[in-house]
Amino acid sequence: MNIKSLLIGSAAALAVVSGAQAADAIVAAEPEPMEYVRVCDAFGTGYFYIPGTETCLKIGGEVRATLGFNDAEDLGLDEDQSFNSTVRARISFEAKNDSEIGTIGSYIRLEANQGALSDINTAFGVEQAYITVGGFKVGRVLTWADDWGLAGESDDFFGEARFNTVSYTYTSDAFTVGLGVDDLSDDYAFITDDNEVGVQGVVTAAFGPASLAVNGVYDFAVEEGAIGGVLTADLGPGTLGIAGAYATGQSAAYDFASEWTVGAAYTFNATEKLAVTAQAVYWGDYGFSSSDAWGADLLVEYKLAQGLKASADVQYTDIDDGDDNFEGFVRLTRSF
Repeated sequence: MNIKSLLIGSAAALAVVSGAQAADAIVAAEPEPMEYVRVCDAFGTGYFYIPGTETCLKIGGEVRATLGFNDAEDLGLDEDQSFNSTVRARISFEAKNDSEIGTIGSYIRLEANQGALSDINTAFGVEQAYITVGGFKVGRVLTWADDWGLAGESDDFFGEARFNTVSYTYTSDAFTVGLGVDDLSDDYAFITDDNEVGVQGVVTAAFGPASLAVNGVYDFAVEEGAIGGVLTADLGPGTLGIAGAYATGQSAAYDFASEWTVGAAYTFNATEKLAVTAQAVYWGDYGFSSSDAWGADLLVEYKLAQGLKASADVQYTDIDDGDDNFEGFVRLTRSF
C-alpha cells in the first residue's frame, strides 16, 4: 500500500466519523422571549404590572431620622434626658386591578421604630392593611379622625384612631361623604369581654381655592363622641387653616385631647423648596380637667432634593396649674 492510498483512506474515515458526530449534536433551543416589567399608568404614577398578570403594583417607603429635645426639668426628667433620637422605617405595597365589580385594591404598610429610649422601640408590624372594592374598604385602617388637624406639629385633638374598620366612601368632584364602623373591642378588653364598636363619618367639600373637612366619631361603649372641622384656603403665598373641635366626654378608644379645641395655622411657601408654618392652638378643659392650655408651634421644612426633606420644629405648651414646656426636633426624611 503506497502513501497515496493511506491518505485517501484516512480522509474517508474522518469524513464518516464527522458525519456521525454531526448527527448526534445537540442543538440549543431558541431562547423564549422575556416579559419585561411594564409601566401601569391606569391608577397614577409609580405603578407597574406584576409580570404575567393585569394587576398593578406600587412600592413606596420612608426612612425618618429625628433628634428631639424637650425641657426635661419641667417634665420631671433628669437633665440628661433632654435629647432623644428616633428612627422610623416604613414600607408600603399597593395593588390595584379592574374587575367586573369595579376597581379592586389592597394596601399594606409596615412600620418599625428604633430610639434611644427603649419604650418607643417596635419591630416591623402591620400599621395598615386593607382591601378596597369601589368605595368599600375593610381592614386595619388609619381613620378619618386621625387625619384631622392643621399644618404643624401641635394640633392634637383626636388621639389614636387606627382600628379594624368597615367603611364606605362616596366621592365626587366637589365633595366626599364617608361612614365607617370601628371595632373598639381591643381598647376595652381590660374592662369588659363584650364586643365594643364605634362609628365615624366624614364630609369634605371644595370651593375653588378653599376646602372644608368635617369628621366625627361616636364611642358606643361610653356613649361619648366628638366632632371636628378644618377650613383651609389659599391666601397670598401660602395656605391658611382654621380648625375647631368638641367632645362630649373622654373615650378610651378615640382618646380626645380636651373637651374643646380651636386653632389656626399658616404655611408660607417662601420658595418652591422652603416652607414655614406658624401655628397656635387653645385647648379648653385640657385632658378633661379644670385646666385649659395653649400652645404655639413653628415648623420649617426644606426640600433638599427629590424625595429628601429636612425639617426643624419648636413647640411651646402652657397648661394652667402646670409647668410650661419647650420641645422640638430636627429631622431628615427620605421618602420614595
